[in-house]
Formats: sequence, C-alpha cells, structure tokens
Amino acid sequence: MTISTRNGANVGRIAPAVDPVGILERQQARESAARTYARTLPIVPVRAQGSVIHGADGRTYLDCLSGAGTLALGHNHPDVVRAITDTLASGAPLHTLDLATPEKDAFTEELRGCLPSGLGDDVKLHFCGPSGADAVEAAIKLAQTATGNHTILAFTGGYHGMTAGALAVTGNVAVKSPLPPGGSVVRLPFPHPYRCPFGVGSGPTRTAGPDGVELSLRYIERLLDDPLGGVTSPAGLIVEAVQGEGGVVPAPDHWLRAIREITRRRGIPLILDEVQTGVGRTGRLWATQHSGIAPDILVMSKAIGGGLPMAVIAYRAELDGWAPGAHTGTFRGNQLAMVAGTATLRRVRADRLDEQAGRLGARLLAGLVDIAREYSQVGDVRGRGLMLGAEIVDPSGPADTVGARPADPRLAAAVRSECLRRGLIVELGGRHSAVVRLLPPLTITPDQVERALSILADAIGAAVRSHPDLHVDESGRGIR
Repeated sequence: MTISTRNGANVGRIAPAVDPVGILERQQARESAARTYARTLPIVPVRAQGSVIHGADGRTYLDCLSGAGTLALGHNHPDVVRAITDTLASGAPLHTLDLATPEKDAFTEELRGCLPSGLGDDVKLHFCGPSGADAVEAAIKLAQTATGNHTILAFTGGYHGMTAGALAVTGNVAVKSPLPPGGSVVRLPFPHPYRCPFGVGSGPTRTAGPDGVELSLRYIERLLDDPLGGVTSPAGLIVEAVQGEGGVVPAPDHWLRAIREITRRRGIPLILDEVQTGVGRTGRLWATQHSGIAPDILVMSKAIGGGLPMAVIAYRAELDGWAPGAHTGTFRGNQLAMVAGTATLRRVRADRLDEQAGRLGARLLAGLVDIAREYSQVGDVRGRGLMLGAEIVDPSGPADTVGARPADPRLAAAVRSECLRRGLIVELGGRHSAVVRLLPPLTITPDQVERALSILADAIGAAVRSHPDLHVDESGRGIR
C-alpha cells in the first residue's frame, strides 16, 4: 500500500509516498524484541494535531494514549510548536549540559511558581537525564544521601521505571524476574478497592470491620515500628498518587494524608512520583493537591517537557546534601524541552486545563460506568481526571472475597484491537494487562470524549461476541 500525505509544515506540498506495510515489516526485522507499543498498535503516524493522528494507511485515529500521558496539550499544539521553532530560529545553543541559559531560567521560574505548596520557598530543582526513570533514580539517591540509609519503601502495583533502581521499586514481577535484585526494597500493600491485598475491599459499601485502606495503614505503621520486622532504617518511601501502569488505581486522599504523617513522624523522606499524573492530568495541576499534602521530593517527567524528553525533581532545600556531580546526565540541559515545557505549563494554567480535565474526566468516568452496566466483562472502572481505566474480567470465573472476577487479558487485548480497528488508540495496563487505559490529551473536546465512549462500547461488544470462550445471550452481551 502506498499513499501520498500532506506535510503539515508545508501545506499544499505533496510529501513522498509512504509505504506503511514496508515500514512496519522493516521495524519488526530491525528493532529489538523489547519493543511494546509497536506490537499492539501497528500504525505508522505521519501527521498529528491535538487528539488526532493521521496514519500512513490513510485513516485518522483518536489518540487516547497521548504518548503514555506525555502530550498534555496534544500533538503539535501551536504554543509548543512556536516555542520550539522560535528557539531554533534564534540560534540559541541546544546542548548546554547544566549551564544556565535564559531558556532554563524561564522554565525554572515557571515551574517553581506552580509547584505544590509546602515544598518551601527555597525549593531546589535538579535536572536529570531525559526519562522519568532517571528522575526516580535521582530521587532515591538524594534520599539515601540525605538520610545515610539505604532501604526504600515501595508499594504493590507501583511502577517507577525500567532502570536498575527504578525497577527495584517497581512491582511488576515479570520484568524483574530475569534480573538480579536492584537494591534494598521493602514492599508495602497499596489499597486497591477491587484487588484488595487484604481481601476485604474498601470504600463506603463496607459496614463492618476495618477496610483495606485502614488495614494498609495499620500494617505499615506496625511493620516500621517492629524491631523484629526486618526493616532497616528507611531512606525514603516512594508512592504514586494514582498508580498508572499498575491499573489506574487512585490512592485515597485520606490514605495519602496518613502516609504523609507516618513518614513525617519517623523522619522518612516522602517521594511522590508524578511522572504520569503531573501537569493537570488528574484534575489538579499535581495529583498530590487532591489530598492537600506536600512530599519531600516530587518526581516529574513526561508532560513537564511539553512532549520532549526532560525529567526533573523538586525537593526540600534541607535535603540538598549532594556533592557536585553526585547525579549527572549528558542530556539534562535539553533546551527545546525547556521551552516546550514552559509553553505547556503556561497554557495549562492560563486555560485551566486541569479543571477541564476534571470535568471531561468525570464525563468519561460516567460513560465507563454506563458501559460496565451493559457488560459484565467490565469488572471495575476507576481513575481521576483524564487518567481512567476499565478492568476487563471473566464474569463466569469465581469471585474472590471482595467479589472481583478473574482478569481476562485475552478479552482486554481483543478490546484494544477492536478499538484500533474503529479508530481509537488505547493501551492496557494493570495486573495481567487486563485494564483498558484512557490517557487523552487535556485538550480533548467534549465531542471527542463522546466519540471515544461510543467506540469503546462498540469495541467491547464486538470483542465479547468474538471471544471464543465466552457464552453470550441473544443481545450479544455477556451473561451476568
């Protein structure tokens, strides 16, 4: 298949013909077995604007992945494009290590002006390598340096990156098992209302006994205070305000406040990973603002660079005991990412896109609830703002003590494929990769939200009807 596409930068000029089949075949032959999105989303994007991607196959796709949450303003937002092209035209240096530049100064000023209150007026920033994993590594090393301790507390279901230290605090066993241990990490139970680690669930429907949130807090406190608990003095505790790759599981606000108090009383630096939740995604500029707490170290990447590679940590000044060169990286001075990040932060704040994410996210969540009422294969829907998930289950399987049915990763994969067939890009996450995740740009329109819901409902119906092991009724819906 060959088609001609128009080059978005030179409207009216015909770009060279693109052969998507050939490109995909060459990618499969040349790239590593570790590639992921390319396996499940076999498209060749050639142009993109906002929430829409144009493929070399001549089709358009509604992008509800947005670079795994990186593109807060969507593809090629005019403010971001202008900031990048103006910088390129100005002759400014593009590679500066960690030297001071006007571009970095402007970004620093903008970022410091919107950080969660409580980090302090003298908050420090450290620019890391280009990925969120490197920022996690920096946060861990900073906490270890400041405390003189080594053990890190992390949570079940957590995801923090794929480098050695970040992988050590990540919960995914499949990607960890072939490798040697990456450090001293103690795993703590994260409150999950649908996959409760204590088998009791949580939330207002429980009427007797402690729920999973309360048991999590009790367990953590008793473990840390137990001289025979096996936990050496922690260097820090790392947590996500919403677990993303772990299946879109929001941390309850009162639980996060209790975690903040537990760590404060024991002098344990609290590291909040906002790589995916930051810059408005959950309905506030930072997800931590829902709970009203401030961490000791805030980890940022993805949207903070306006779609370009950048990672930063912000932390309390009293932790700044690093020697020069204690954590470096050749590409920590990405000037284009800084100007793109500045433009993104300004636009998000000026247009109150965090509030818009909250409103449109509420509509998306309500739509997912409606879909779950129609299909018992949707066991749970959850999330915050424009960070949402629908867990796909086998309704004929045995329920656990909370009433949750077994995850159905094959059906989830079929739903993803049916969505792509209909022009909707989504991805999977969570346990057994059975959670359909929605991470659209904050600039998605109400009409596009409705389109996404319509396609998703249709795709689930099609996947259910074609699933080989599922009995369906005459309407095509799964038996409840």
